[in-house]
Formats: sequence, C-alpha cells, structure tokens
Amino acid sequence: MYRQLIYPVLQSVDPERTHELVLRLLQGFERAPLLRKLLGKLFVVDDPRLGVEVWGMHFANPLGIAAGLDKNGVAVETWGALGFGHVEVGTVTPRPQPGNPRPRLYRLPADQALINRLGFPGHGAVAVHDQLQRHAGSRLVVGVNIGANKASVEAGRANEDYVRALEQLYAVADYITINISSPNTLRLRDLQGCVALEALVQQVVARRDTMSVRKPILVKIAPDLAPAELDDILHVSTAHAIDGLIATNTTVARPPTLRSRYRRESGGLSGVPLRERATDILRYVYGSTGGALPIIAVGGVFDAADVFARLAAGAALVQVYTGFVYGGPGLARRLLRGVLRLMDAQGLTSIAEIRGLSCGASSSVLV
Repeated sequence: MYRQLIYPVLQSVDPERTHELVLRLLQGFERAPLLRKLLGKLFVVDDPRLGVEVWGMHFANPLGIAAGLDKNGVAVETWGALGFGHVEVGTVTPRPQPGNPRPRLYRLPADQALINRLGFPGHGAVAVHDQLQRHAGSRLVVGVNIGANKASVEAGRANEDYVRALEQLYAVADYITINISSPNTLRLRDLQGCVALEALVQQVVARRDTMSVRKPILVKIAPDLAPAELDDILHVSTAHAIDGLIATNTTVARPPTLRSRYRRESGGLSGVPLRERATDILRYVYGSTGGALPIIAVGGVFDAADVFARLAAGAALVQVYTGFVYGGPGLARRLLRGVLRLMDAQGLTSIAEIRGLSCGASSSVLV
C-alpha cells in the first residue's frame, strides 16, 4: 500500500521537506504511547532467532536505522515500534549548525538511490542529549553518531569537537560512532588518513576511558577508500581498541549506469548503486580482521536477500537509510520475515550462524 498510494504523493514533494514531514509524523507517535503500542503490534517481528549479542548488548534483531534519518533523535521509541532493533542518531555536532544551502537532497527513483549534501545540519549536542534523556531505559539500542562543526574542521580543530561531542552525549548513548567519512563537510574525509585518524582516535578513546562506564566506540568509513587506506584504518582501529566499524558511508563515485536526472549533483550517493561496493568493503574488512572486529553494514540494503548477504559477508548488524525512504514503514517487518524464511530454507537457527557464511579465502581481496 505504501508504494502504491503513499509514496507517489510523497514523491511529489521536495525530498527534504518530505523527510521533515515524516519525522514530524513519527514524532507524533513518540508522544502517544498507545498509538506506538499499536504500531508495534503491526510491525514488530518478535522472534528469538533474530536476536544478536554484540558489545555485551542485546539487539532484538540485526536491523537498524542508519545515521541521517533521525539526526536529532526525535523518534527513537517509534523506530522500535516499527520493528527496528537499534537506531543510530545523528550525525550530531557539538554546536547547532544549518548545514549546506538548499536544495541539498535529491531522489534518483530510476536508480533506487539518493544524493545528499546536507553537511551535518542539526540542533546540536545539548538539544540531542536532552531529547535522548527522555528515553533512558529503553529496550531499543541507541547509538549516537558524532561529527565536527564545519567551522572547527576548517580551523583545524575537528578533534576538539569530537571529544566535546563525546562528553556531551556519552551518558545517553549505548555506543558512539565517529563519523569521519561524510563527503559533505570539506576536509572531513582527510581525517581517515593514518596520522590524522590515529591522533583523533587516541584523544576520543582516552576521554572515553576516563568515564565510569565503558561504552563501545565505532568508526564509520567511506566506500571510496583504496585497500592501503583501509589497511591504515584497520591498523589504527586495532592498535587503539576501537570496538567496531560501520561500512559504509555514502560514495562520491557516480556509476555510469545511473539514469536519473539528478545523477550529476554533488554530494554522497546512497542506495542500490552503492550495494556492491559497500559489500566488497565489508567483506574486505571482515577478511582482514579474521572476523574479530564487529562491523555494521550499510549501503543499498533494500530487501531480505540484502540483509542476509551482508550478514553472510561478515556483518554483525545491518542498517538501512535509503531503503526505508523507498520502502516505507513496513520495511523492517518485510525484511525480517524474509530473513527468517531464508534461515529456515538453510536450516539455520540464529543470526550468529549466518555471519561470515559467504567469506572464503578471497574475502580480503579488494580491487
């Protein structure tokens, strides 16, 4: 029904305006526990076979909302009612900022893709902290994706912003993700270089280690990295006890197969055209680390086969963004039911049994 009736209407509205309207609707459910409970009855797939244990935390299922959909954490409980096992809020910067000029978000329906150049717009860490504090004790795992303000990156003070954001949001996060891979803040991706990343990670981890409770720190990486660059990131991550990686962010590449009218817009491309590259990066990281580093897979996840393939390629968890934009509120239910059918067909009884199934001797090869 969503694809036939609702999506065509939403498609007629500016995509960022649509995003804002949908978040307001979800925020309405956030304020109405009875309606949210009804949503849960409609959309939650409650099956113990879907449970995942990572970083000492229990996830009801492996499917989560990627950073970017709910930048300010306004619909945390509603994401759970829609059937997701976790939500990653953000990217959150220490200070509020407007992001890049509009228009900055484009639909590519013929390619099942989006291009965005948002540039970390958001209410800032204090506002997001206050928003998330209302959900203390929630069963839903809540990650917070942190970034640096544009002015700080330009002034060479990005590291200070990451440490400050960690301090401001640590209490309300189940895990923290360091976002150094957005293509929409000038010079931000420079932080993925070995020397810059090591300095950043050292500072963030050192501050984390002063906290009374140890929470996982993840790094979100770009899909546009060469093998040597990935190896540097893996070296730094291992040397400084990073708890996991998110593979991947959006891509600046433009495959020649793109057909939509906005295909040449600048920004990060997400959706189906990213699927193959994101999976290749995932498989490379899994193979290079021998599966020792938990990975959250994201990029072009649209159906149950995509979820199963990412788990089989080594992911511990899987996130969606563009897939939700095109798939609507029933996405988690459809995907999780489909994963259960695939598990039944192969005689598998847990998500843990899927992880790494498709990884062989060539899993650490990346062109």
